[in-house]
Amino acid sequence: MNGPTTTPPRLTERVACAGCASKLGPAELAQILGGLPSSNDPRVLVGFETGDDAGVYRLDEHSALVQTVDFFTPVVDDPYGFGQVAAANALSDVYAMGGRPLTALSIAAFPEGDFPPEWAAAIVRGGHDKLREAGCVLLGGHTVRDPEIKFGYAITGLVDPARILSNAGAAAGDVLVLTKPLGTGVIATALKAGKAPEEAALAAARSMATLNRIAAASALRLGVRAATDVTGFGLVGHAWNIARESHVSLELQLGELPLLPGARELALAFQPGGLKSNRRAYQAKLADHAAPDDALRALCFDPQTSGGLLLPVPPGALAALLDDLKAARVIGRVSPEGERPIVLI
Repeated sequence: MNGPTTTPPRLTERVACAGCASKLGPAELAQILGGLPSSNDPRVLVGFETGDDAGVYRLDEHSALVQTVDFFTPVVDDPYGFGQVAAANALSDVYAMGGRPLTALSIAAFPEGDFPPEWAAAIVRGGHDKLREAGCVLLGGHTVRDPEIKFGYAITGLVDPARILSNAGAAAGDVLVLTKPLGTGVIATALKAGKAPEEAALAAARSMATLNRIAAASALRLGVRAATDVTGFGLVGHAWNIARESHVSLELQLGELPLLPGARELALAFQPGGLKSNRRAYQAKLADHAAPDDALRALCFDPQTSGGLLLPVPPGALAALLDDLKAARVIGRVSPEGERPIVLI
């Protein structure tokens, strides 16, 4: 990557939590948002109530705005790489709704004194290069002084109101496909402690910097009706949003989960706080019939940064989608609504 030429920074050791693990947990967020009234504006096609990845606001019969904001603390040590990951993560919310990113506004919090300007410049440059890869235009942004590094974007995109990928579009019989491997949370936590193997750290950085653009385009082309990107609430948390809004149950095959190199080995020793809060929030929503494997169970709750798309795919489209997306894996299926919204098998 194209980081600064000064002494290599350890960005992750400067923050309390890395990446999406720095976000508020689902229980805290529910308390904060619980008192807000729902919008009754008919132009709001997707609001905050459904736990979708972005909001959608209708402009006319054929177009709607997709809007999202996402920023967090460093999840990799290389400044340029951190900028790339932050941009890919923010753009992913638009892709997960079936939209096309158009414009971006940056959000930056940088320390004073011991944070060289070239590091900040590398972060901004990395993000800008990833936006350009997505065909998204940077319009401006806002900066503040902060002892803890934070960076991200507010993204605006366009979507066809008739082709929105939302949490509510899954149907019994769909096959569950995950487009990226799991493990960024535990790997980032190990990196912060100086204990992440180089192979694991590099694989996680590459995965997090990869856009979900191709996965979303393939899903739309093949008639997929629902999607979510797996980020801070982990696989189980985001799967639960689909199950709740679609009135179905999601069966996850524990042994079929794709993992980043080193993730299984690090999963028990380096659990981020977000993993533990996700487990507290979602454990009771599970019916667990899978074989014993504590590491895999932990990774079901691992907060992902710039994770893959979780796609409920109609069976007739599965072969074509897997042909399009070589890294994608079948991890379960959608079944009629049962006693528990998530079932581990």
